[in-house]
Amino acid sequence: MISRNALNFSGGPGALPETVLAQVEAAIKEVPEVGLSILGISHRSDWFAAVVEETENNIRTLLGLSKDFHILFLQGGATQQFSMVPMTLLRGQKHAAEYLDTGYWSSKVVTEARREGPVKVLWSGESCGFNRLPADDELDFSPDAPYLHYVSNETVEGLQFQRILGRDDVPRVCDMSSDFLSKPCDANKFSVIYAHAQKNIGPAGVTIVLVHDTVVKASSEELPSFLNYRRQVESHSNLNTPPVFAIYVVLLVTRWLLNDVGGLENMAQTNRHKAELLYAMLDNSDGFYNGWSSVEDRSQMNVAFKLPDEMLVKKFLAESHLAGFSGLAGHRAIGGIRASIYNALSLPAAEKLTNFMDDFMRKNRK
Repeated sequence: MISRNALNFSGGPGALPETVLAQVEAAIKEVPEVGLSILGISHRSDWFAAVVEETENNIRTLLGLSKDFHILFLQGGATQQFSMVPMTLLRGQKHAAEYLDTGYWSSKVVTEARREGPVKVLWSGESCGFNRLPADDELDFSPDAPYLHYVSNETVEGLQFQRILGRDDVPRVCDMSSDFLSKPCDANKFSVIYAHAQKNIGPAGVTIVLVHDTVVKASSEELPSFLNYRRQVESHSNLNTPPVFAIYVVLLVTRWLLNDVGGLENMAQTNRHKAELLYAMLDNSDGFYNGWSSVEDRSQMNVAFKLPDEMLVKKFLAESHLAGFSGLAGHRAIGGIRASIYNALSLPAAEKLTNFMDDFMRKNRK
């Protein structure tokens, strides 16, 4: 019997591994080596300093990250990074930063960046309803841009880049909130990677930021300390009271990825299998299930699709809820259905959803 937690297909917050949930449950009562609840341990304690250090080391190991990068555990979500990045790299620049507008979240990033300086939208998917990503021949990157920004995986529309974009001589900045640590990534080719933790890596409350030393050094002294990468690095992510609980859960998830899963190659293989199951269901449904994104740009994290009419959408959601599934409603921006298959969503859970979809289709096809 698969638990209700294991059938959480929500776009965020996503499911946590069952083994991590068990450890969290115990830690809420008492962390063995401390004798206190995780909810009451000081952020200034030696124990918490060791948690931060181990979590940093685990992320470095998983990604093969060079020592030129600092790993920060910040607050404010990805939304704060929408502003913090251009505050650091765009303010006062004469050349425009280049942004890709590939979906719901990319559009929000562009709006915030324009408050700090000139922005050029290099490509926008608005005219095609954000159902595909740009091909290489549609992109002309400038060597003069202060940086390039893009979102690696659009959770709303179910679009995911399977390649690294941009020029090696222009800083790359990427919002990887929804596919961070879901597969191997050449993180050393970026200057900033940020990911808020409510998808693959932990509960809401902490945002992981990988920031190259050149960006840290570019942080202006005029920036408020909380929004200054240099100040955050100097304080070792402890400038103000950090989210101790959320960071501890990230530690447990990175241990799970290293020790139970066996690294990001294995995680990617499992994620591919889950996605293949669901997309095969769409492709073999003769139009009953209609995928949102183009085939070549399909996300391995978020499978977004439509049904023939709104009444069937409501029926699908009602019956799937009774069957134990959670979080399948599509984002309010596009409606329909969305199955988010983040790291902790198991292959058996994806198989169970596929079987439900097949049964629902057979009963409701006209």
